[in-house]
Amino acid sequence: MSSLLQVNDLKKYFRTPRGMLHAVDGINFTLDEGKTLGVVGESGCGKSTLGRVIIRLLDATDGTVIFDGKDITTTKDKQSLRREMQIIFQDPFASLNPRMSVYEIIEEPLIIHKTQSSKEATRQRVEELMDTVGLASRLATSYPHELDGGRRQRIGIARALALDPRFIVCDEPVSALDVSIQAQILNLMQDLQEQQHFTYLFITHDLSVVKHISDDIMVMYLGMVVEKCGADELFERTLHPYTKALLAAIPEPTIRKTRQRVLLRGEITSPINPKPGCRFAPRCNYAKDICHQETPPLEEVEPNHFVACHYVKEINN
Repeated sequence: MSSLLQVNDLKKYFRTPRGMLHAVDGINFTLDEGKTLGVVGESGCGKSTLGRVIIRLLDATDGTVIFDGKDITTTKDKQSLRREMQIIFQDPFASLNPRMSVYEIIEEPLIIHKTQSSKEATRQRVEELMDTVGLASRLATSYPHELDGGRRQRIGIARALALDPRFIVCDEPVSALDVSIQAQILNLMQDLQEQQHFTYLFITHDLSVVKHISDDIMVMYLGMVVEKCGADELFERTLHPYTKALLAAIPEPTIRKTRQRVLLRGEITSPINPKPGCRFAPRCNYAKDICHQETPPLEEVEPNHFVACHYVKEINN
């Protein structure tokens, strides 16, 4: 299977009064066409920033993004990228124009990119998109504030699909929705992927959600990748201490707990001008001197299972 997206040593720093904030710090991965890469981690670990840098909503500080064999890191023609790369935002209310109707919101990218030959063709395309995402035609003249969260998120999905993109960044698209609506939206996205062969970068903090939809999962901590492997592999054989703690925090629907809770103690490393060393070391129960002095590289410790930890073998033996 061909690789659609290749990210090489991608970095995004923000200047602050105290120094440079390392939001994304040396990310590397490839994503095959038609597949889903889940990105998980605590709030503030750089997940959303990574997605925005990849599709050029933010410019990278360093590194390259290769999309379909072309380096798009410094391209000035961002408008043409929008036909190939789209994003579904986390908050469906904040990402929609409150002064535009459902029809106008979905119609807007079609007008900007002049993809339809006539007003009638545009109308047919909008109706087709509404039907695809499960929005009743009677809602075409409604406004975002008149709809519930599930319907608003369907508008965001329809807008992202309007230009027939090949790659979509899904930035926590179900975190603001009720559990029952979450399942509907996830199933819709999987059905669309099967039908139209979309490629997803699925960003979330919910590990139960990411397991359901992802082929591979990448775990981030303070701007860096600490573990990356197949979705099933991550849950069956977790290797990094941070990932173990994340999995242990998943609520269990039972009175008798079968999973031992992992408590993380210590101060979180500041992402501003971070010193060399493992950024998880201050909270890690296994950390030793080298962990505070040298940054562990992301290495393949098992087939297609990458971990950034100096003592990964000792911890898991």
